[in-house]
Amino acid sequence: MIRRALFPLLLAGLPLCAFAASQRDDYAQQWPLTLQDADAGAYRVQLDDAVYRSAQRASLGDVEVFNAAGDPLPAALFAAEQAETAPRRQPLPWFPLPAAPDGRTPDLELIAERDSDGSVRRIQTRVAGAGTDAGAAGWLVDASALHAPLRALSLQWAAAAQPQQARYRVEGSDDLRDWEVLVADATLVDLSNQGHRLQQLRIPIGREVRYLRLLPLAGAGAPPLTGVEAELAPTPVVADWHWQQLDAASTDPAQHGYAFVSPGRYPVTRVDIALPGNNAIEWRVQSRDSAEAPWQDRAGPWLAYQVGGGSRSPPQALTAPVRDRYWRLLAAQDPGRQRPALRLGYQPETLVFLAQGAPPYALAAGSARTQRAQAPLAAALQALHTQRGPQWAPATASLGAAQPLAGAAALQVPPPPRDWKTWLLWALLVGGALLVVGFALSLLRKPGAGEGTG
Repeated sequence: MIRRALFPLLLAGLPLCAFAASQRDDYAQQWPLTLQDADAGAYRVQLDDAVYRSAQRASLGDVEVFNAAGDPLPAALFAAEQAETAPRRQPLPWFPLPAAPDGRTPDLELIAERDSDGSVRRIQTRVAGAGTDAGAAGWLVDASALHAPLRALSLQWAAAAQPQQARYRVEGSDDLRDWEVLVADATLVDLSNQGHRLQQLRIPIGREVRYLRLLPLAGAGAPPLTGVEAELAPTPVVADWHWQQLDAASTDPAQHGYAFVSPGRYPVTRVDIALPGNNAIEWRVQSRDSAEAPWQDRAGPWLAYQVGGGSRSPPQALTAPVRDRYWRLLAAQDPGRQRPALRLGYQPETLVFLAQGAPPYALAAGSARTQRAQAPLAAALQALHTQRGPQWAPATASLGAAQPLAGAAALQVPPPPRDWKTWLLWALLVGGALLVVGFALSLLRKPGAGEGTG
C-alpha cells in the first residue's frame, strides 16, 4: 500500500536515480540492513559513527542504499529526529456553581475546605438571594495541584447533553476571593449530523493559576459536565547527543592556538572544551574544510570554566551544522602546559529510503567516484503524514556489521575526464588547415602556374 501511495509522488524523481547509475563497488564499505517490518515499503536508518567516518563528502552524498541486485534506491537525508511527545493531561476536580433565581451571573460566596497543600477538598457556595432550587450556573475548577502553567482546559460532558454550542467566560484566582478574566469569550461546540461529530471542548489558558471559574454568557445554562482535564506542556525529552573528543594535532604558541582534525563528517552543532583541573579561559572556535581554505569563526569568544570538578560552563551551540575536517581553538591567554581537548557534539541523522527490488538491502558509504541521486522523498513523506496521521513514520532499519567493498580505492579521486569535444574541435581545425596547405602546394606545383602575362 505504501509503495502504491508513494509511486505517483516519486515518478518524476525516479529517472534521476537511474541516470546516476551508482555502483555498489564505487563505495569503500557497506552495512547490511535489518528491517523492522518487511512490508513497510519506506524505512529510516539512523547513521552511526562508522558511517560518518567512512563518508567523504560534506553533503553526505556518498551514503547510499542498494538492493540485492546492486541497484541504488531512492533515499534522502533528514536531520536528527526530534521525539514528538503529546501534551500531558491530568484530571482536575470540579464543582458546580448554583444559579441566581433571575438567571443573572451570580454573586457568589464561596466557602472552601482545603488540604494543607492548598487543593480544594470540599466547596460550599452561597448565592445572594438564590433559592434552594436554582440550577447550575457555572463550574469551579481546582488547578492548585498542578504547580505548572496550564496550557488549556478540556471539558467532557455526557452525550445526552448534545447538541451544544455554549459560550463561557473564564476567570482565574489564586485565593478564591479576587478574580480576573482570563478568557472573555470561549466558544464550546459539540454537534453531530449523519454519523459525523464536531467537537471543540478545549479552552486555551496559557498561564499558571490555582482556581478557575467558568461562567456561561448570555444567560445560557451550563451543560452537565462529566470531567475536566488540564493540558500541560510535554515532559522535556533529553536529546540524544553524541560527542567526539579530539586531541590537538599541532599547536601555535604565538596565537595560543590548537589545531584538530575531525575523523568523520559529523553534523556538529555544539562545541565544548575539555581541560584538566580548575580553569577559566576565554576561547574561540574556528573550522575549515581543507588545509588551504581560510578559517571560519564558529563559536565564541566565550568563557569556558571548570571549578572543583563539578561546576563547568555549558557547551556552545552553533548556528548551523558544520561538517568541516579541520578545527582550531584560540585562547585569549596562555593556558600554560595544559593542552585542551576539543569536544564536538552532534545528533545522528536519518537516511530514509524506499524499498525497491529484492532484499537484502545494504547501506554503502565512502566514495570519491559517485554520489547519491536526489529523490523527492520529503514531499512523499509529507503526503503520507497527511494520509495516515501525524503518528505515522517510516519503519526502522538497523545497521549490521561493516563489510568491505572497494576499500581505499573508492576514496581515490579519479582523474578529471578528458574534454573530448575540445580535442575533436582542435583536430578538425588542424585537419582543415593541413588540407588548405596541401591544396595550395598542389596548385604551385602545376606546370605554367608561375608564368606571367608578359
